[in-house]
Amino acid sequence: MLDIELFRKNAEVIKFSQKHRGLPEELVDEVCRLDEKWREYLQEAEKLKHERNIVSEKINQLKKSGKKADAEIKRTKELVETLKKVDEEANTAKMMRDKVRMELPNIVDDSVPVGDATKNKTIKTVGKIPKFKFKVQDHFDLGKNLGIIDTERAAKVAGARFYYLKGDLVRLNFAVISFALDLLKKRGFTLIQPPFMLRRDALEGAVTLGAFEEMIYKIQDEDLYLIGTAEHALNAYYKDEVLNEKELPIRFAGISTSFRKEAGTASKDLKGIFRVHQFEKVEQFVFCKPENAWKEFDFLLKNLEDIFKALEIPYRLVILATGDMGRVPVKTIDLEGWFPSQNTYRELASCSNCTDFQARRSNIRYATKDGNRFVNTLNNTAIATERAMACILENFQQKDGSIKIPKALWKYAGFKEIKAPKPL
Repeated sequence: MLDIELFRKNAEVIKFSQKHRGLPEELVDEVCRLDEKWREYLQEAEKLKHERNIVSEKINQLKKSGKKADAEIKRTKELVETLKKVDEEANTAKMMRDKVRMELPNIVDDSVPVGDATKNKTIKTVGKIPKFKFKVQDHFDLGKNLGIIDTERAAKVAGARFYYLKGDLVRLNFAVISFALDLLKKRGFTLIQPPFMLRRDALEGAVTLGAFEEMIYKIQDEDLYLIGTAEHALNAYYKDEVLNEKELPIRFAGISTSFRKEAGTASKDLKGIFRVHQFEKVEQFVFCKPENAWKEFDFLLKNLEDIFKALEIPYRLVILATGDMGRVPVKTIDLEGWFPSQNTYRELASCSNCTDFQARRSNIRYATKDGNRFVNTLNNTAIATERAMACILENFQQKDGSIKIPKALWKYAGFKEIKAPKPL
């Protein structure tokens, strides 16, 4: 949520950002209009209170002198009723103002390219793209032939975009998770496994539900939603709290199962485990002081790159354009891994600076000698394991259909290769 003072002093900055995101500017004017109305009601309320105090004092003086104060008492009752109505109007205006304000996205950073996804900008390419002397298979066919991915039986009992992982792929999944958690723990992160469900008010602290609600699952007849990412639960950890300045930055490495409807993607990535309703993810999340936010952004991005360098996955970094990025961050950089079967890079992880946007919504501050200030929050997918494993299967496939896994995972997996089944 944006600072209300920004609407009062520099609304044009917000409108400029809205224009770059391809979103309506009228909502900014609506917030300003409702805020002005709310302040007018406050001024009116103050005048009424002032008059009420004067009349009350006059009543006391009249009673002390033994005179009647019927007219003044009647006026006091009128003032109380009017004040009650004005307070109600003020509260309504404030509620409406903040409801609209909650729907507005963060202000994009100046370094973000303007436009739709075609304006996304590649800023770095790392790793050597593997060359195969045989016809490459996609991760789904590899997994199916190895007997480690079964989507047919999953579809029979749960529907499309679900899966059974089997055998060595289960072990590889836990190996990827353990590897990422170990790396982050060594770099000062606190490991944390959050609840997989959140109440609406906690969820709204992290994301604009109007834009995100169609992507997540709600528990029927309960004020609970399955999390679409650990980010939302990690953000809620310090909801309505004031942190100690000396403890910042606070860095969490969250591990969770995440759940998404994948609405609007009916025809995308139908095969395999790249785009699914349920997946595991290790999430980096940081609470820090505003002046350190970009330093933390670079730190999270370095951790992400180091993970995929260690996994020997060719990748590139892409700055998302204004029309392709989420509503909460001011800037997002995606890491895209190479998929030989598609001869292209696909998104594996995102790194985002959300400034104080989530902290204002969740009321997370830190104490300073000059008063309490809102923290800044940042998040980064250290690794989403199903997508990462799909990428590993494709890049490390052998002619006989077996998979040699990255050396960094050997000690975690307990094996170096997922072997092809012996021919009958």
